[in-house]
Amino acid sequence: MSFAPLLAAPLPIQLHAWTAMAAFLLGLAVLARPKGTATHKAMGRIWVALMLVVAISAFWIHELNQFMGFSWIHLLSIVTCYTLFMAILHIRRGNVQAHRYNMLATFLGALVIAGLFTFLPGRIMHRVMFGG
Repeated sequence: MSFAPLLAAPLPIQLHAWTAMAAFLLGLAVLARPKGTATHKAMGRIWVALMLVVAISAFWIHELNQFMGFSWIHLLSIVTCYTLFMAILHIRRGNVQAHRYNMLATFLGALVIAGLFTFLPGRIMHRVMFGG
């Protein structure tokens, strides 16, 4: 494993990848800890901020270029921003179940599933993990 391919990537890709990795690790911690505590709320706010950076930074990444410089990942970024907004709205209204659903959907969809695609051959994270 070598971070050299990531460190050589353009700044938007580096910002996107580092914040995604931080959000993944923090998200695991949030999921493992008791819910509703002051720590949970503080960690959740930081996680939402990281996820917004991940989603917004994707709009400056055009490597896949499937349609006029954009790709399916840009749609995922829009969905991520929406689900984060809905999660915050739901918890402020006291709907814990809907909040939990939106947060889990964001974690699984935007970090786990989308993250797995970054390890496909030809992608930067594939080179980070497996060389080449």
